[in-house]
Amino acid sequence: MSWRTVVITSNCKLDLKLNYMVVRTDEVRKIHLSEISVLMIESTAVSMTSMLLCELCRRKVKVIFCDEAHNPYGEIIPHHGSHDSPSKLRAQVQWDKDVKDKVWGRIIEEKIRKQALILSRFDYERSSMLIRYSEEVVPGDPSNREGHAAKVYFNTLFGEGFSRKNDCVENNLLNYGYSIILSAVNREISALGYSTELGIFHDNMYNHFNLGSDIMEPLRPLVDRMVLDMRDCRLDSDAKRCLANILNQMVSIEGKNMHLLDALPMYVKSVTDSMDHGDESELRFCCYEGTCNEADRVLRPSGEDKR
Repeated sequence: MSWRTVVITSNCKLDLKLNYMVVRTDEVRKIHLSEISVLMIESTAVSMTSMLLCELCRRKVKVIFCDEAHNPYGEIIPHHGSHDSPSKLRAQVQWDKDVKDKVWGRIIEEKIRKQALILSRFDYERSSMLIRYSEEVVPGDPSNREGHAAKVYFNTLFGEGFSRKNDCVENNLLNYGYSIILSAVNREISALGYSTELGIFHDNMYNHFNLGSDIMEPLRPLVDRMVLDMRDCRLDSDAKRCLANILNQMVSIEGKNMHLLDALPMYVKSVTDSMDHGDESELRFCCYEGTCNEADRVLRPSGEDKR
């Protein structure tokens, strides 16, 4: 199973030889393609052969290109992620609106619960407020519990004047980390044969990754937690390398502990299965502060039952 996130930071040539990616600089290095899960091209002074690109796509390796400011700018997604892509796409186009609302409600409820767990490290009262918001989420979230929770959450973490629209170090770090997770989620969506463009809730005509934006929501607090410990850092090469390592964070899913990269196929498939079968109970979320039951014990007063 692939496990490496490879980041190319300097001028080099990349080509393919005997199933190895060959990195040619002043010296020559080789990495077997079976080990690579994500390839990030951070430098704009990198040349690649089309043969290597085709083989990376064939092996479902996520290839991310950065701009001149070293920020993720684009990625490669295979045209044919699965042998039955046409039938998956037909099913996706016909996903039921009521089912979408139910699945989106569950995703947002889980996201707010994860945010509450992060806040419990700093402000128990506000984390309890977020738990109440999560319990008020209904299908489709028409009352925008997500937005109300986000305001409380980010103002608690980064200060009352903080906004996700600010041009600041925290947002630069957050955006970079989110882009790493979004790319990994998009990879799994494509591998299953679905379109990243047709979302459950997100429906922006300029967003090629609407479905990925939906599915990644409960994973955002993983980045938030990491950025909290890095907020005095600039978005330099060291910080980017640290954030790229987020895919190796340990999580729990269906009672099993594994790296996030290994858990994503199970989580993404649970979302698409829920939509295909019209049953939101098939959703399986990643837990990353211990198990879900442990999270409940942290966030709820003793003796209070889960809803």
